[in-house]
Amino acid sequence: MKMVLVSAVALIDTDGRVLLAQRPEGKSMAGLWEFPGGKVEVGETPEAALIRELQEELGIDTWASCLAPLTFASHSYEDFHLMMPLFACRKWEGTPRAREGQTLKWVAPAKMRDYPMPEADIPLIAVLRDWL
Repeated sequence: MKMVLVSAVALIDTDGRVLLAQRPEGKSMAGLWEFPGGKVEVGETPEAALIRELQEELGIDTWASCLAPLTFASHSYEDFHLMMPLFACRKWEGTPRAREGQTLKWVAPAKMRDYPMPEADIPLIAVLRDWL
């Protein structure tokens, strides 16, 4: 089974809310809510992938020193196995804006279960809720 490494981030605002992005139509798992991030390219660290993805997807800048490793997901889908480190980030420059057709929403950790998410993301909700 193919292994896919994806790096994700819980962007946390000053009110303790977490930014979720809804996958746009035309992508796999369209309509589901997820943590921002993306695939780690060959030769990239998970932190470097997040810095790149946050610039591309949301138009914000952050630094490796602002990405705190929090937990990870390891989940087998039908045709691949996903390994996804989740980082927490409270400091960035710019205002997150949907640059790739996704919908963005700031969500209180206690309300995150109200948003349908990919199977791999669901166990991360409890970690965030308990941590925040």
